[in-house]
Amino acid sequence: MLTTSNLQYSYDGKSSLRFPDIQCGKGEHWLLLGQSGCGKTTLLHLLGGLLTPGQGSVVVGDTAINSLTTSELDKFRGKKIGIIFQTPHFVRSLKVGENLALAQQLAGITPNPQHIATLLGRLGLGHKINAKTDALSQGERQRAAIARALVNKPEVILADEPTSALDDHNTSEVIRLLVETAKEVDATLLVVTHDGRLKEKFAKQIML
Repeated sequence: MLTTSNLQYSYDGKSSLRFPDIQCGKGEHWLLLGQSGCGKTTLLHLLGGLLTPGQGSVVVGDTAINSLTTSELDKFRGKKIGIIFQTPHFVRSLKVGENLALAQQLAGITPNPQHIATLLGRLGLGHKINAKTDALSQGERQRAAIARALVNKPEVILADEPTSALDDHNTSEVIRLLVETAKEVDATLLVVTHDGRLKEKFAKQIML
Protein backbone atom coordinates (compact mmCIF):
# COMPACT_ATOMS: atom_id res chain seq x y z
CA MET A 1 0.00 0.00 0.00
CA LEU A 2 2.85 2.40 0.84
CA THR A 3 6.29 1.76 -0.60
CA THR A 4 9.41 3.80 -1.25
CA SER A 5 12.53 3.06 -3.25
CA ASN A 6 15.91 4.81 -3.10
CA LEU A 7 14.32 7.93 -1.65
CA GLN A 8 16.55 11.01 -1.38
CA TYR A 9 15.96 14.70 -0.77
CA SER A 10 18.21 17.77 -0.65
CA TYR A 11 17.39 21.20 0.79
CA ASP A 12 20.54 22.88 -0.53
CA GLY A 13 21.15 20.97 -3.77
CA LYS A 14 24.38 19.54 -2.38
CA SER A 15 24.07 17.19 0.58
CA SER A 16 21.19 14.71 0.42
CA LEU A 17 19.09 13.01 3.04
CA ARG A 18 18.86 9.30 2.18
CA PHE A 19 16.04 7.19 3.56
CA PRO A 20 15.63 3.43 3.96
CA ASP A 21 13.21 1.70 1.62
CA ILE A 22 9.78 1.30 3.19
CA GLN A 23 7.17 -1.38 2.52
CA CYS A 24 3.99 -0.95 4.54
CA GLY A 25 1.22 -3.34 3.55
CA LYS A 26 -2.47 -2.50 3.36
CA GLY A 27 -3.95 -2.28 6.84
CA GLU A 28 -0.59 -2.47 8.60
CA HIS A 29 0.38 -0.15 11.45
CA TRP A 30 3.96 1.11 11.65
CA LEU A 31 6.00 3.27 13.99
CA LEU A 32 8.93 5.24 12.56
CA LEU A 33 11.30 6.30 15.33
CA GLY A 34 14.16 8.76 15.25
CA GLN A 35 15.68 11.60 17.22
CA SER A 36 14.97 15.23 16.39
CA GLY A 37 16.83 16.44 13.30
CA CYS A 38 17.24 13.05 11.61
CA GLY A 39 14.77 13.81 8.81
CA LYS A 40 11.54 12.27 10.12
CA THR A 41 9.33 15.20 9.10
CA THR A 42 11.05 15.48 5.71
CA LEU A 43 10.32 11.80 5.09
CA LEU A 44 6.67 12.22 6.09
CA HIS A 45 6.33 15.18 3.71
CA LEU A 46 7.80 13.08 0.92
CA LEU A 47 5.38 10.24 1.67
CA GLY A 48 2.46 12.66 1.62
CA GLY A 49 3.51 14.32 -1.63
CA LEU A 50 4.22 17.65 0.04
CA LEU A 51 7.85 17.48 -1.12
CA THR A 52 9.18 16.08 -4.39
CA PRO A 53 12.11 13.68 -3.98
CA GLY A 54 15.37 14.47 -5.73
CA GLN A 55 15.67 10.77 -6.41
CA GLY A 56 13.55 7.68 -5.86
CA SER A 57 9.83 7.06 -5.74
CA VAL A 58 6.83 6.97 -3.40
CA VAL A 59 3.99 4.62 -4.35
CA VAL A 60 0.58 4.66 -2.64
CA GLY A 61 -1.48 1.70 -3.76
CA ASP A 62 -0.75 1.49 -7.48
CA THR A 63 0.00 5.21 -7.87
CA ALA A 64 3.49 6.71 -8.03
CA ILE A 65 2.55 10.02 -6.45
CA ASN A 66 5.64 11.92 -7.64
CA SER A 67 4.51 11.30 -11.24
CA LEU A 68 1.21 13.15 -10.72
CA THR A 69 0.59 16.75 -11.75
CA THR A 70 0.04 19.27 -8.97
CA SER A 71 -3.74 19.24 -9.40
CA GLU A 72 -3.86 15.44 -9.63
CA LEU A 73 -1.75 15.15 -6.50
CA ASP A 74 -3.98 17.57 -4.57
CA LYS A 75 -7.08 15.50 -5.37
CA PHE A 76 -5.32 12.20 -4.71
CA ARG A 77 -3.97 13.38 -1.37
CA GLY A 78 -7.36 14.73 -0.27
CA LYS A 79 -9.07 11.41 -0.86
CA LYS A 80 -6.36 8.85 -0.15
CA ILE A 81 -3.93 10.33 2.41
CA GLY A 82 -4.63 11.77 5.84
CA ILE A 83 -1.77 13.82 7.29
CA ILE A 84 -1.44 14.89 10.91
CA PHE A 85 1.17 17.64 11.12
CA GLN A 86 3.38 18.30 14.12
CA THR A 87 2.05 21.87 14.28
CA PRO A 88 -1.69 22.04 13.53
CA HIS A 89 -2.91 24.70 11.10
CA PHE A 90 -6.56 25.64 10.63
CA VAL A 91 -8.64 28.23 8.82
CA ARG A 92 -8.98 30.57 11.78
CA SER A 93 -12.24 32.16 10.62
CA LEU A 94 -13.97 28.75 10.65
CA LYS A 95 -15.22 26.73 13.61
CA VAL A 96 -13.80 23.31 14.43
CA GLY A 97 -16.59 21.40 12.68
CA GLU A 98 -16.40 23.73 9.69
CA ASN A 99 -12.67 23.03 9.30
CA LEU A 100 -13.46 19.32 9.04
CA ALA A 101 -16.27 20.01 6.57
CA LEU A 102 -13.85 22.06 4.47
CA ALA A 103 -11.45 19.10 4.33
CA GLN A 104 -14.26 17.03 2.87
CA GLN A 105 -15.24 19.71 0.37
CA LEU A 106 -11.66 20.15 -0.85
CA ALA A 107 -11.50 16.41 -1.51
CA GLY A 108 -14.71 16.56 -3.55
CA ILE A 109 -16.75 14.88 -0.81
CA THR A 110 -20.11 16.15 0.41
CA PRO A 111 -19.68 17.21 4.07
CA ASN A 112 -21.23 14.76 6.52
CA PRO A 113 -22.19 16.61 9.75
CA GLN A 114 -23.07 13.40 11.60
CA HIS A 115 -19.75 11.77 10.78
CA ILE A 116 -17.91 14.94 11.81
CA ALA A 117 -19.78 15.13 15.13
CA THR A 118 -19.18 11.44 15.87
CA LEU A 119 -15.47 11.69 15.10
CA LEU A 120 -15.01 14.77 17.27
CA GLY A 121 -16.97 13.08 20.05
CA ARG A 122 -14.68 10.06 20.00
CA LEU A 123 -11.72 12.43 20.44
CA GLY A 124 -13.37 14.19 23.36
CA LEU A 125 -14.11 17.30 21.30
CA GLY A 126 -17.83 16.95 20.70
CA HIS A 127 -18.51 20.02 22.83
CA LYS A 128 -16.01 22.03 20.76
CA ILE A 129 -17.61 21.49 17.36
CA ASN A 130 -18.81 25.12 17.21
CA ALA A 131 -15.73 26.63 18.85
CA LYS A 132 -13.10 28.63 16.99
CA THR A 133 -9.78 26.82 16.77
CA ASP A 134 -8.01 29.73 18.48
CA ALA A 135 -10.06 28.96 21.59
CA LEU A 136 -8.70 25.42 21.88
CA SER A 137 -5.86 24.36 24.13
CA GLN A 138 -2.73 22.95 22.53
CA GLY A 139 -3.81 19.39 23.21
CA GLU A 140 -7.31 20.07 21.86
CA ARG A 141 -5.87 21.61 18.69
CA GLN A 142 -3.78 18.51 18.13
CA ARG A 143 -6.80 16.24 18.58
CA ALA A 144 -8.81 18.44 16.20
CA ALA A 145 -6.03 18.10 13.65
CA ILE A 146 -6.20 14.33 14.03
CA ALA A 147 -9.96 14.43 13.45
CA ARG A 148 -9.47 16.49 10.29
CA ALA A 149 -6.91 14.00 8.95
CA LEU A 150 -9.29 11.09 9.57
CA VAL A 151 -12.52 12.69 8.36
CA ASN A 152 -12.25 11.38 4.78
CA LYS A 153 -11.43 7.82 5.87
CA PRO A 154 -8.08 7.82 4.03
CA GLU A 155 -6.28 4.72 2.79
CA VAL A 156 -2.99 5.94 4.26
CA ILE A 157 -2.67 7.85 7.54
CA LEU A 158 0.59 9.70 8.19
CA ALA A 159 1.05 11.15 11.67
CA ASP A 160 3.94 13.48 12.55
CA GLU A 161 4.50 13.50 16.33
CA PRO A 162 0.74 13.18 17.07
CA THR A 163 1.33 12.79 20.82
CA SER A 164 4.02 15.42 21.41
CA ALA A 165 1.66 17.81 23.24
CA LEU A 166 -0.32 15.14 25.11
CA ASP A 167 -0.11 13.62 28.58
CA ASP A 168 0.06 9.85 29.08
CA HIS A 169 -3.73 9.37 29.21
CA ASN A 170 -4.46 11.37 26.06
CA THR A 171 -1.49 9.78 24.31
CA SER A 172 -3.04 6.36 24.84
CA GLU A 173 -6.44 7.60 23.71
CA VAL A 174 -5.11 9.23 20.54
CA ILE A 175 -3.08 6.17 19.52
CA ARG A 176 -6.09 3.96 20.24
CA LEU A 177 -8.26 6.15 18.01
CA LEU A 178 -5.68 6.20 15.22
CA VAL A 179 -5.34 2.42 15.30
CA GLU A 180 -9.09 1.80 15.57
CA THR A 181 -9.89 4.20 12.72
CA ALA A 182 -7.20 2.67 10.55
CA LYS A 183 -8.66 -0.79 11.23
CA GLU A 184 -12.20 0.36 10.40
CA VAL A 185 -11.22 1.40 6.87
CA ASP A 186 -8.30 -1.06 6.50
CA ALA A 187 -5.90 1.88 6.17
CA THR A 188 -2.14 1.81 6.42
CA LEU A 189 -0.96 3.81 9.46
CA LEU A 190 2.53 5.25 9.84
CA VAL A 191 3.30 7.22 13.00
CA VAL A 192 6.53 9.25 12.88
CA THR A 193 7.84 10.19 16.31
CA HIS A 194 10.65 10.43 18.83
CA ASP A 195 8.16 9.65 21.63
CA GLY A 196 9.51 6.53 23.30
CA ARG A 197 6.14 5.94 24.99
CA LEU A 198 4.83 4.57 21.70
CA LYS A 199 7.37 1.77 21.28
CA GLU A 200 5.26 -0.78 23.12
CA LYS A 201 2.15 0.08 21.10
CA PHE A 202 3.47 -0.94 17.65
CA ALA A 203 4.90 -4.32 16.69
CA LYS A 204 6.21 -3.05 13.32
CA GLN A 205 8.90 -0.39 13.66
CA ILE A 206 11.42 1.47 11.50
CA MET A 207 14.41 3.28 13.02
CA LEU A 208 15.95 6.30 11.30
